[in-house]
Amino acid sequence: MSGARARLLLSGYYGFDNFGDEAILQMFVEQWRHRRPGDVLRVLSAKPEQTAATFGVEAVPRMAHAAIAQALGDTDAFVSGGGGLLQSSTSLRSLLYYTGLIHEAKRAGCAAVIFAQGIGPLGFTAKHIVRRGCAQVDLAIVRDTASATLLQELLPKIDVRVGADPVFLATDEGNDEASRALTAEGITGLGQLVAVVVRPARVLDRIGAEIARAVDLLANRYGAQVVFVPFQRPNDVEAAVAIIRRCRTSPVLLGGGYDLATMTALFARCTALIGMRLHSLILAARLGVPFLSVPYDPKITALSESLHYPLPPLQPGNADEVVDSLWSSRSSLSARIKEGAAAQAALASKAFDWLQTFVEGTVS
Repeated sequence: MSGARARLLLSGYYGFDNFGDEAILQMFVEQWRHRRPGDVLRVLSAKPEQTAATFGVEAVPRMAHAAIAQALGDTDAFVSGGGGLLQSSTSLRSLLYYTGLIHEAKRAGCAAVIFAQGIGPLGFTAKHIVRRGCAQVDLAIVRDTASATLLQELLPKIDVRVGADPVFLATDEGNDEASRALTAEGITGLGQLVAVVVRPARVLDRIGAEIARAVDLLANRYGAQVVFVPFQRPNDVEAAVAIIRRCRTSPVLLGGGYDLATMTALFARCTALIGMRLHSLILAARLGVPFLSVPYDPKITALSESLHYPLPPLQPGNADEVVDSLWSSRSSLSARIKEGAAAQAALASKAFDWLQTFVEGTVS
């Protein structure tokens, strides 16, 4: 390991209180501190004071151009990721922001890495933006093969490697504080618990009735206690309420705002999960909790393929079939996804190995 101290600047969807992205950042900091405890970690954040206090890093306001330019002038390696940053389903403005940062990092003389990202979907104009903005990236580590294929087509001269999401490296247990938080929400060790994680998306209008049908089947046919878990408030709360109103049973909406330890403790209590959010499925897989995915985005399908998960996703008209399959095959599905998650964890660790080797080369 290189003894020289490296200065890293991380860019992602940080500081927006989105569980998945905050979990990515937590795992990055934990992994990097274990590997290179003397390095300087700076994070571009929407809430820099909160990010600095929560993760023990330096933080820079993500829209403060002068502060970002100053940080880039004192950076060895600019790390874009993880998460789904290079996509146009959110907006071209978001894509221009993230590719613009990569471009500015290279102009400032920094090494630049795309790390643990899912790439796409990208329309025609978006592909052109990625080609121009990321043309000088030094290394790209993505989290699935579909992302690697797409990025390699756009950037044929770039070294593109397949890793996995850092959250696959999370520990399998919560802590006492997490257990107390769940008790306060009325979650005990009794009964069959099923978590549902939904988010705003255009597809929700089309699939919402099917999610409600699945919830009712789990409650009525199998006696499950169903809880909705918001990953980002208030957006997910509104989406959950829209589904709950369609249910004939009475699922519970939890408060949310949980950290990784509390969410882990909650999911570890679950018999099954219905999930739209990518990191709800990643965490479930890590804990061996069988799930029904709701594929609102290609990254959900990519994850199921990476895990070799055999259960079809929830689609209009198939709730009865897939809920029965989920419940009757819980043990075999659990074993299958534990195996898949272990393979993904190994890839996530390898991604950090690649990044460490690269960063040490910049300061050697």
